[in-house]
Amino acid sequence: MKKQRLVILGGGESGVGTALLGKAKGYDVFVTDKGIIKEKYKKVLIHNEIEFEDGEHSEEKILNANIVMKSPGIPDKVALVKQIKAKGISVVSEIEFASKFTNATLVGITGSNGKTTTATLTHHLLKQDLNVGLAGNIGDSFAKQILEHDFENYVLEISSFQLDDIVAFKPHIAVLTNITPDHLDRYEYQFDKYIASKFRIAENQTKDDYFIYDGDDEVILDWLEKHPVQSTLLPFSLTKTIENGAYLDKENIKITIDNNQIIMSTKNLALEGKHNIKNAMAASTVAHLLKIRKQTIRESLENFQGVEHRLENVLKINKVQYINDSKATNVNATYFALESMDAPTVWIVGGVDKGNDYKELFQFVNEKVKAIICLGVDNQKLMENFGGMVDIIIETQFMSEAVKIAYKVAEAGENVLLSPACASFDLFENYEDRGRQFKDAVRNL
Repeated sequence: MKKQRLVILGGGESGVGTALLGKAKGYDVFVTDKGIIKEKYKKVLIHNEIEFEDGEHSEEKILNANIVMKSPGIPDKVALVKQIKAKGISVVSEIEFASKFTNATLVGITGSNGKTTTATLTHHLLKQDLNVGLAGNIGDSFAKQILEHDFENYVLEISSFQLDDIVAFKPHIAVLTNITPDHLDRYEYQFDKYIASKFRIAENQTKDDYFIYDGDDEVILDWLEKHPVQSTLLPFSLTKTIENGAYLDKENIKITIDNNQIIMSTKNLALEGKHNIKNAMAASTVAHLLKIRKQTIRESLENFQGVEHRLENVLKINKVQYINDSKATNVNATYFALESMDAPTVWIVGGVDKGNDYKELFQFVNEKVKAIICLGVDNQKLMENFGGMVDIIIETQFMSEAVKIAYKVAEAGENVLLSPACASFDLFENYEDRGRQFKDAVRNL
């Protein structure tokens, strides 16, 4: 029999992981990237004798594929993707391709905000008692981990872009942290299309599976009412009493599944802020479902260190706290950051605007922000929205300069917060690069 041809669009982490798994499973593999593939990935491809190209897409080598794995960064509207689909070639995400080659219990976590923290925290709660990998949008690719470790359980952080290209992918436990407008540029500026994309995490689930979601999120509740899912619903809430699921009762988290209840105090949670109580509820519900001991869950919640670039305390200089929240790439993430500030704050904001509506931030800017530093190529929208709210609003295109300005403006007892509310691609490689440059600039003060 002729080998099945697997073509991979994009030579990054998910692409190279898929190439390795595909080759091991007997596919004829070809990797193609319009940009330049990083040296570390080229070395892996060469070492494993996998054919690749970068700087171009050779159509004749692509359009003879049986299956195409598309990197989540490539939109469907790209001409090449349209050509592939027009030929009837199946286009899938890494999550879809890789999941066929494991029998592991899958926990899939998505949402506009909180998914990285919730996924990392869930993995932290499970790893004491279970053989578990952490993959998806985080760390080593899912495909590579299946090839090298094949854990019995996986916690997968999954973006809407990855969910757009699933067919049969089905997590046993799906978590939806929240839905707020984000990435609307990829969804024709139609919020409903983005919501539908997020809900794909539950579309293949059956009555034997579980769907954990924010029971306070009107967008989720409204969608569920019109588009019921098959799985067992386990909401979490800060404001309602939940019979099956998790809720906050004064200072205790109460989680009930099939009349089996556990109660944990929030007093010693390592993570601060209301949004992190929700992340803790979601992660603990997963752990409770997978029979992790209550003592283990409680201890793990108390010693969890948090995620880099998410409300990360960097340094205190002259009694000013510098906070790196570079991972806040949308307005809702920045909302949580500003909400949690307990002192006057110098706010560094800006980047690639994805159709942002800044209105929900006005209250916190008026209450808590003393100065704004716009760090982006195009700051016009920020200047229009916030120019009249603060005495000091300054533009720059250099992180080092932004931090130096903040250093001059901030006084003892105040905060300097990098929480951009925008994507990073105008001035930085990605949000990690932006966060590291911020930390380096702070350390160089």
